[in-house]
Amino acid sequence: MSEHRRKPPQPQGGGRAAARRAAQQPPPGRRAAPRSGPALPGRSRAEEPRYGGRAEARRADRRGGGGGGRRRPPGPGAGGAGRSRREGGRPGRKRLVDYPRAGRDGWRRWVPSWRLVAGAFASFTGLIVGTVGVALAVVQVPSAQLASKVQKNVYYWSDGKQMVVAGGGSLNRQIVPISQIPKSMQNAVISAENASFYKDWGVDPMGIARAVVKMAQGGETQSGSTITQQFVKNTYLSQEQTLKRKATELLISVKVGATQDKHDILAGYLNTAYYGRGAYGIQAAARAYYDKDCSDLTPSESAYLAATLNGPNLYDPYGGQGPAATPEKNTKRAMDRWKWTLDREVQVGHMEPAERDKWVGQGFPQPQKPKPATNRAGQIGYLTDLADNYITAHSTISKGELDKGGYQIYTTFNRKKINALSKSVEAVRKANLKPDMRDVDKYVQFGGASVEPGTGRIVAIYGGENALTHFTNNADYTGVQVGSTFKPFVLAAAMTHGKRNPTLGAQQSDTQRTLVSPESIYNGDNKLTLRMYNGSVWHDQDGGEWHQKNDGDEDKGLISLRTAMQFSVNTPYIQLGMDVGTDLVREAALAAGLDKEQLASITPTFSLGTSAPSAIRLAGAYATFADSGRQIDPYSVEKVEKNGKPAFRHEKRSTQAFSANVANNVTDVLKTVVEAGTGTAAKLGARPVAGKTGTTDGNRSAWFAGYTPQLSTAIGMYRVNPNAKNQEFLSMRGVGGKPTIHGASFPAEIWSDYMGKALKGTPVRQFDPPQPIGEKIFGDGASPSPVPAPSASPSASPSESAVPSPSAPPSPSPKPSKSCGLLDAHCRLGDHGHKDGDGGPGGGPEGTTGGEPGGPGGQDGDTGDDQGPPGQNRRQGGGLFGGPFG
Repeated sequence: MSEHRRKPPQPQGGGRAAARRAAQQPPPGRRAAPRSGPALPGRSRAEEPRYGGRAEARRADRRGGGGGGRRRPPGPGAGGAGRSRREGGRPGRKRLVDYPRAGRDGWRRWVPSWRLVAGAFASFTGLIVGTVGVALAVVQVPSAQLASKVQKNVYYWSDGKQMVVAGGGSLNRQIVPISQIPKSMQNAVISAENASFYKDWGVDPMGIARAVVKMAQGGETQSGSTITQQFVKNTYLSQEQTLKRKATELLISVKVGATQDKHDILAGYLNTAYYGRGAYGIQAAARAYYDKDCSDLTPSESAYLAATLNGPNLYDPYGGQGPAATPEKNTKRAMDRWKWTLDREVQVGHMEPAERDKWVGQGFPQPQKPKPATNRAGQIGYLTDLADNYITAHSTISKGELDKGGYQIYTTFNRKKINALSKSVEAVRKANLKPDMRDVDKYVQFGGASVEPGTGRIVAIYGGENALTHFTNNADYTGVQVGSTFKPFVLAAAMTHGKRNPTLGAQQSDTQRTLVSPESIYNGDNKLTLRMYNGSVWHDQDGGEWHQKNDGDEDKGLISLRTAMQFSVNTPYIQLGMDVGTDLVREAALAAGLDKEQLASITPTFSLGTSAPSAIRLAGAYATFADSGRQIDPYSVEKVEKNGKPAFRHEKRSTQAFSANVANNVTDVLKTVVEAGTGTAAKLGARPVAGKTGTTDGNRSAWFAGYTPQLSTAIGMYRVNPNAKNQEFLSMRGVGGKPTIHGASFPAEIWSDYMGKALKGTPVRQFDPPQPIGEKIFGDGASPSPVPAPSASPSASPSESAVPSPSAPPSPSPKPSKSCGLLDAHCRLGDHGHKDGDGGPGGGPEGTTGGEPGGPGGQDGDTGDDQGPPGQNRRQGGGLFGGPFG
């Protein structure tokens, strides 16, 4: 056997592993050499070690046996050599952290040993414990008396003069000891908010984990905060949502939980928590909701007040701010949470089932109506609420922080214009409404708003007679439909997107459209059969046809879109909406500035004003036309300061909603409404005015919205009994001794009187002139045959009469399979027989289901479905100001 194949001697120590390693090493004194090639000097090829392949050679080279390197001195045997290599490659030297691991090949080098993992974990835990310990030692519990101090807010007019000092310091905040807080209130809050309160250390890791899991599962959002944490946040810290604030809260909570008595913490929380209605603390809440001391609260009342802590804006049965806080929704939420709290008290052992059943059997403990502060009388309360809503919706300042006060709030409200609008409304009310003589004059409401085109500033609103007696802001979202004041958005969509080609398929027609001129001809006759853009008869889901009616069932013949707008004829505009596409009409309304939450469901009658935007939104959308298509959201607060430092500043943003020529053509058409149409009552002498009247079915609401280049204003009028159990909009027929109320009557009269005062002394400006746009198309039922020719110039007055004579009588419409009252609750367009149908107008009298001709509507034509209580339209409003309106 050759020398290089001889098995090396077994080592004297080190075990089998060491023996194997030693067997793989060349004998001492020899150097590994390549398998082929010339022999090393002084050594024959037979003396060189042989390896099984390249891989084995590489391994040997890594172990120190490769040729060309300096020979390692042998250890005290093969086993010793193996240990020295495992300890770092050098005999007698170790690494502090053996990673990557020496003596391991491939992926094994990168797998940490259990010792390394355990050491890392121990080090990390020690670091965290040490950091928390240092933080707990360093952090100091602030002074509760200073941190929770309540101040006043100061509101300023647009000219910088003080408007009112309100909020904050006017709150009723009386601290009461735990002995005066009934045990039922303590138990209700602990059961609902933090069942482990008396056992936890101020924080509840499991509660936080449960809240995270609930949120991840899409379940009910829960707070992971303990009562101690909430007490710390209310008393010592701000409400900002930052990691720094949360970490500080946790540290202080642990310290407070370890150093203060649980009863003191609970009393502190109940005395600092916000319950809504401006009430901080349980004593103020008991007075605000039940007009009694907190010590007299029943377990049922305590359960409800505990519910308000979950979000007072959403649990006041009389409503709150935002589209989700209507009285109906709030009442349901409050009752559900009240019942859940009682059940929860039973579940955690704080109430016997029999007692729970007794209180449930007695029913929900309805609180009293809210009572605003006396310094918010007249329009002031509406103005401050509007400003507060805007701040909380557009800044990091929470409602709770705002109520604590100390802010200087600079609004956009113009004092002179506010007073002028209020006087204009009250003058019309006093001169025409006699509620002591006519029952129909009771419950009449007015609302209005005035917005600057080009800036978006809300310079004036009219929210109601008095914020102390009428709590709903009528300038904000009320659910009142706007009727024909919506038609300009249909015309804007037609001039922007065009009429679909009826000879092409659906996909082609959407890409091959004809832009529409205001001089386009449509059939304005009464009860025309509604058709799809391709001429086929439109059918509802029950297969019924639709026959749209005009005001007074009048036939208007073949008329231009300009004339149809001028005299508010319905049939051309409902058909135009079908030809363009109601989805694009909706898009145009949103582009102009209406809020999507205030728009009705998409049905054919969408084009006739079944939506219910607020007066502020409507004035803002018309301001888009006044500013040649540039849209700016209305706003009410310029800036907010606290302690001389800026806390919020409005940032102006604008978009080009329509081309300037589209907007200018809409303006030109709306000028004819005021010059020689339904809106002549809104004339302002030599000052140019563009506007539109609107009236809804059943004469339940009437509007006039219009603008000059400097100011856009919308005035609404409706009737509702605020004390009725089931509130609904009432007919205004007979109000003020008039057979019907139109947008051209009281709303236009108020608009004209106010605008005359508001613009007094300002220069007369002209609208930008329009250029010809689109093509003169002929809608369904019209033809290019001779008709009374409209003026060729968009700015000229129309030549059509109110009822032009068609060249030939239209073909008689087929008898509808379904026809009903415009807003008949028993018959809905596209949803007959459904209680909450999304349908539009019908043709029969109210309360009937078909066949019979309907009675006359408003001057502007009756439009969609305004059934349902105020503030609760099918589409809820709001967002811009955080309230039901935006």
